[in-house]
Amino acid sequence: MVCGDETGTPSILMSESTALDKPRVAWREWIKQRIVDLYSTALVGGQRHIDYLIALEMPRDRIFTGYDVVDNDYFARGANEVRGQKEEVRKKYGLPENYFLASARFIEKKNLSTLIRGYAGYCHAAADAGPWDLVLLGDGPLKSDLCRLIAELRLDGSVLLPGFKQYDELPFYYGLAKAFVHASTTEQWGLVVNEAIASDLPVIVSNRCGCVPELAQNNGFTFDPTDEHELLSRLCEMASLSQDGRKRLEEASRRIAANFGPERFGEGLTRAAKVAIELPRKKFGALERAVLFGAMRYRR
Repeated sequence: MVCGDETGTPSILMSESTALDKPRVAWREWIKQRIVDLYSTALVGGQRHIDYLIALEMPRDRIFTGYDVVDNDYFARGANEVRGQKEEVRKKYGLPENYFLASARFIEKKNLSTLIRGYAGYCHAAADAGPWDLVLLGDGPLKSDLCRLIAELRLDGSVLLPGFKQYDELPFYYGLAKAFVHASTTEQWGLVVNEAIASDLPVIVSNRCGCVPELAQNNGFTFDPTDEHELLSRLCEMASLSQDGRKRLEEASRRIAANFGPERFGEGLTRAAKVAIELPRKKFGALERAVLFGAMRYRR
């Protein structure tokens, strides 16, 4: 983000950092405080981002929400269209009758190995009832490791890896899924959860995700991403719900998603801009320039 300049032009910080993202070091936090102080207002995703900016000494009345949203209508419309032609879509994309859906880059922080191991435990626990499959969208440097793990756990017939999918294909997978799972050990927000709830899916979300206070409330379950046994339990719990029980979670997701569309971003940014314009202008001094210069060099 660009801060103000010699003219004192007001600047708005757009941030989705939380205190849970990584271990915090005092001297780095001091530098961040100095940088945050250069901004007039901020636009963030939700409560965890608000709390972190307050810890960095930005006044609460200068922080606004609306940063993390998706096109809800696109996902809702697409998922509903798919459900209206489910057999044709299922056959075309090779999708199973019942499945959990996950979508992530195949990198360490997405915690996909824990997801797969937890899913293996669920398959064992639900063997008599007929376990749901797991469809895992995405690609990345850990793909070969994940494929080996799937083979070692004898999940080749239960875990599907369709690969990375473009935006226009996502509704085909959301539309036929029974529930969405997101297992990251660290996640500033988690826009895939927005996409899932806009598609009316119940969710199982890592409690480390920044979106949890806003998007994972009464529409599914949360879990500790370091505990595959807790994840196993959540998968079992979701799959064992009655049709009416799952319907209630779907309706809750729809209600939550309605408050996180593009208009939320526009409204939040408008409020942040209006307040920024009304505040006294901030100008850079020697210390501010030194901090910014050092921060930019450090990032490189």
